[in-house]
Amino acid sequence: MRIGIGYDAHRLTSGRPLILGGVEIPSNLGLEGWSDADVVVHAIIDALLGAAALGDIGSHFPPDDPAYKDISSIVLLHRTVELLSGQGWRINNIDATIMAERPLLSPFIDQMRQNISQALSISKSQVSVKASTTEGLGFTGREEGIAAYSAALIEEA
Repeated sequence: MRIGIGYDAHRLTSGRPLILGGVEIPSNLGLEGWSDADVVVHAIIDALLGAAALGDIGSHFPPDDPAYKDISSIVLLHRTVELLSGQGWRINNIDATIMAERPLLSPFIDQMRQNISQALSISKSQVSVKASTTEGLGFTGREEGIAAYSAALIEEA
């Protein structure tokens, strides 16, 4: 078994949808980025790639490649699973935490878990997604951006 840790953060901006865990969240602000800027899924991808010692999200899905402009991060997550499977790995579980002051994310957590588990071809019971605030501290506390952390446990298939 191997464990990986992932992190991602993006700036909040107007004119973009807020996508977290593959769910469009009602909000006046979205995350700035080349893809859909889904920090939750990006953190999970980095955790998985790290666990398998396969680099990071940018090395597999370069942020300036036109093929990834506005792409759904759920698609990238599915491609990451294919990459890991090809290297002889299977996913045991995922744990992710979203850091955001607003909006309230609890109504969307179950759908995030469903979207992520489907992309990973694992049971929803193997995917944990949580949300927390930073009590007004840092860039997330000032509502300048949203961040996510993830851990992934993989094992030889």
